[in-house]
Amino acid sequence: MDPRDVTLADNLVNFSLGVQPGERVLLDFRGRSTEGLLGAMISAVTRAGGVPFPLFGTDAWHARFLEAAGESQVDSFGSVHETLMREMQCYVRVNGTDNPFDLADVPDEARRWEREYYMQRVHLNLRVPKTKWVVLRYPGDSMAQQARRSRASFADLYYDVCNLDWERFSRAMDPLADLMRKTNQVRLTAKDTDVTLSIKDIGVVKCDGHMNIPDGEVFTAPVKDSVNGVITYNAGALYAGTSWDWIRLTYKDGKIVDIEASNDVDKLREIFATDPGASYMGEFSFGLNPGLHEAIKDTLFDEKIYGSFHTALGQCYDTAENGNRSAIHWDLVCIQTERYGGGNVWFDGQLVRENGHWIHPDLRDVLSIEALSGATPEPETVSQG
Repeated sequence: MDPRDVTLADNLVNFSLGVQPGERVLLDFRGRSTEGLLGAMISAVTRAGGVPFPLFGTDAWHARFLEAAGESQVDSFGSVHETLMREMQCYVRVNGTDNPFDLADVPDEARRWEREYYMQRVHLNLRVPKTKWVVLRYPGDSMAQQARRSRASFADLYYDVCNLDWERFSRAMDPLADLMRKTNQVRLTAKDTDVTLSIKDIGVVKCDGHMNIPDGEVFTAPVKDSVNGVITYNAGALYAGTSWDWIRLTYKDGKIVDIEASNDVDKLREIFATDPGASYMGEFSFGLNPGLHEAIKDTLFDEKIYGSFHTALGQCYDTAENGNRSAIHWDLVCIQTERYGGGNVWFDGQLVRENGHWIHPDLRDVLSIEALSGATPEPETVSQG
């Protein structure tokens, strides 16, 4: 076991979840590489006075079930997990996927059943609003390959961006959250992107190490019918075994009216036709993690990239309620830093972020990469003439 897993487990149990004596904690772990962290979590939960309930599996095993199951079997699977979740006060999901394409051969019909009977019933309707929860990835060979790094290099990055001082980070996000609460109209531009939306009177939430690891975002939701324009999600995406290099969506009065993509447009049409809410946004957010700069087609990482924004199609959160309901909640990311072509953000006509860097006077200093990472820039050297 990597000794950094002990630190991570302690942070998850004592900070992210705040496990209290007697609380039941469901530990839902996927992937053989997660075994060491699972052991550390069992110990940490027990030391905190909680009761751990470990579940362990792999995406390959889950795919074998979905490939052969009928609708009633998936319904039964969801029903048992729903009963189990109702008994829990805390939930931890760790994905250490051995192969991100293990679910690629699952039939579309089975995916729909899983979204309806498991994801919506157990997670969107129950786990998210009713438990203390945190979801994270675990660094294995698969993720290192996606990031085009060695396993050791990616593991170093992983622990760096996951074990930040989240209390200090939370305070740094306060000015952005306050400004968003005062904002009505947002405009976002980038290459092949120009969209407006309203966030007036919608809740604003700081994500500071309590629900996702790595973390670092401030999210809200658009007024449901206020989104108009085009967004090119240039971070790419990986969803249920299908990979895209880019996705471009056109919105009119909140709804997706046109879809373009690098490939598999029909697959996107099917996803966004899951139910009426799947073609509307349920979330809008800014990524702020100072250690994340490159997309790896892993949502939990890419949505936190410094200088990015993302929107989620489908279900909204109770804490940022815009009335949208769906069996999906899919985050898609647009990066506005110079290496991805640049882009700007306006709040009520005022330019607040330029090419991924905050320039508003209330945000410029507290949300710089140096401030968020705690690093002090090297002093400039002056040549002696």
